[in-house]
Amino acid sequence: MKLWEYVVYRLILAFVVIFFVVVIVFFVSHVIPSNPAALWAGAHPTPEEIEKAREELHLNDPLIVQFYYYLGGLLHGNLGVSIRTHNPVAEDIGSAFTATLELILVAEFFALLIGVALGVYSAVKKDSWIDNASRLFAISGVSLPAFWFGMVLQLLFFKQLGWLPLSGRVDTVVMLEHPLHVITGFYIFDSLITGNWTIFQNSILHIILPAATLAMYPVGLITRQVRSMMIEVLQENYIRTARSYGVPDRMIYMKYALKNAISPALIVVGLSLAYTLVGAFLVEIIFNWPGLGRYATYAILSMDYPAIIGVVIVVATAYVFINLIVDLLQMYIDPRIRV
Repeated sequence: MKLWEYVVYRLILAFVVIFFVVVIVFFVSHVIPSNPAALWAGAHPTPEEIEKAREELHLNDPLIVQFYYYLGGLLHGNLGVSIRTHNPVAEDIGSAFTATLELILVAEFFALLIGVALGVYSAVKKDSWIDNASRLFAISGVSLPAFWFGMVLQLLFFKQLGWLPLSGRVDTVVMLEHPLHVITGFYIFDSLITGNWTIFQNSILHIILPAATLAMYPVGLITRQVRSMMIEVLQENYIRTARSYGVPDRMIYMKYALKNAISPALIVVGLSLAYTLVGAFLVEIIFNWPGLGRYATYAILSMDYPAIIGVVIVVATAYVFINLIVDLLQMYIDPRIRV
């Protein structure tokens, strides 16, 4: 199978998976007892207003007809209208997703930086106190619940030390005094390219705690995987040959060993990235981060099924394509892997 055939095959499978996800979430969200028409009609609606809302939302039609209407709009890129906000779901998700993506990218950057460094150093210093300490740290990161770790960080760095802010993306007063010209929706990037250094500094301070909380799990996974693969690679014959030729240890570790050890670890990195997307939901609630997780929580509490389905579609699509990108990247890094 050629590479382009493999990519087409995976894309077809991705669309099949996403379609069945849409079917399942649509019917499950519609059979749960709720009254979305009353929410759509507003506060203290009359029976006539509720009935009118039911007509607008096609709630009087059979469930299969409602699905037909929804699927027709979805094929045209329309995720529907939020019952809670009365805004297009795609518009709401677009503004929330940029906040979530910024948090995920920063958390994953920390996870890769710390996880790979700890994994390599732990393998090089195998069975030393450094190795034992890094393994304990990795196991703790995988085992500790994110909400517990997040609250501990809040108590330490906000309440006790007063170094970092408690919640949000940026202080309201700072945003009012130094308005940010939003270009991409990533506050750190937008403030950097526009020269708004006050917002840039404030955004960095606000993202540290939630990013650290979100990075704990992938740090543990990456550290353990890189350590395991590095120990295995360092026992190969070509590593012994390189040492016998007097190749410096730093070059052996970084150029030869890590290059071959990082390929299997990419699978863990991809899965951790997908997990981070889902794990961000809980972290956003703890730190009041205005992202996809908080938006999904409000949608679930109000049974805003267009918003719920839209969030699920976005997450499922991201999960599927992240795995595809990781597979292709793994083939690029390790030529021994073939389609």
